[in-house]
Amino acid sequence: MAERTLDCSDLDRIMGKPLTPWSLKEDLHNNDFRRWVQAMHYPNLLHYDADYAAVGRWGRLVAPQSFTISAGEGHGACPAGIGSIPNSHLVFGGDEWWFYGPRLFAGDRVIHEKIPFDYVVKETKFAGPTCFQRGDNNYYKQDGTLFAKQRSTAIRYNPEYAVEMASMGSDADEPAWSDDELAEIEERKLEYIRAMQELGHGRRHWNEQQVGGKLPVRVFGPHSIASLATEWRAYMMTIWGSAHRNRDCDPDVLGYVGPMAGWEMDPVEERFNPENTDGAYIGPSRGHMFKRWANYIGMPREYGYGASMGAWVLDYLAGWAGEWGQVVHCNAQYRGPAFVGDITIMTGEIVDKLVDDEGRNVVQVKVLMANQQGTTLATATAEVELPL
Repeated sequence: MAERTLDCSDLDRIMGKPLTPWSLKEDLHNNDFRRWVQAMHYPNLLHYDADYAAVGRWGRLVAPQSFTISAGEGHGACPAGIGSIPNSHLVFGGDEWWFYGPRLFAGDRVIHEKIPFDYVVKETKFAGPTCFQRGDNNYYKQDGTLFAKQRSTAIRYNPEYAVEMASMGSDADEPAWSDDELAEIEERKLEYIRAMQELGHGRRHWNEQQVGGKLPVRVFGPHSIASLATEWRAYMMTIWGSAHRNRDCDPDVLGYVGPMAGWEMDPVEERFNPENTDGAYIGPSRGHMFKRWANYIGMPREYGYGASMGAWVLDYLAGWAGEWGQVVHCNAQYRGPAFVGDITIMTGEIVDKLVDDEGRNVVQVKVLMANQQGTTLATATAEVELPL
């Protein structure tokens, strides 16, 4: 067998060099927040029920912290996937987030700054030589206020090697759920919903938290083509004509393999045939919703979006913290995708309790995301600020 190689030599020239800033064309709207939480399976009334939000902390609907990635370009992957790697594909590998306090409301506009950070090539069981590339995403409000930073990790690899190595072959078959099992899943979903609603507009106090304390379990799924399509359409970059686009992250110049290069987010093609550009049908993202293209890049069947997994982690923590708390930092690593037919189960445990360097009362939480077989999908460590 010939030696497996991955040519990452082009990446050195763009590290640390800012890309073109990006923004949507219109101000944010309450329905943008509603669409987002609906797609992320996050029934927090603060973000979609105006009557409930009116008597809460902000007196109006507020965007969830996870919504930041919907208002930016490429859900943070662009600066982590820039530079040409011939015959490659990309999947999301993780996110580290810092939040600085300001929140998003209807009428705001987000300016997205993108800066490639670093990369390293490692040998993996998934695809042999694999590039782990990181990029920084800085998110500003229209007045220049920096409200969030995201350091994303992209995993770039040769899909032919992934197909040859078939490391995910055991996940090829979609599970079949009985009616009783589906009913049980629906009941399990209520545990997290009840926890949010019981807290309501109240405060989850820092003084009352203990190391070893458990967060409520969060369950959702089974994932489906319908749920994946709903998620993708909630990323505002996928809406035709929604953004001031550029060609910084054109799949054709990043070295993506033939049929996965496509026209995704191309500003010229969008004005001619926008269906080619929104990522659902043509280009690198179509592997998520079409089994043929999932197989082409080494996945056994249709699979979820890594960026959505990151949103699920943030929502899980923020929903538990309540409206008087906030996630101030979260570092998540994605170990494997959420495949169609699977359910996702999230658990969390408080592992530390401290006053941080900025004088904030925080608890540190370890989060585990797994499927029904116990396979780890993601892990995260986060600091959540709570009121005294």
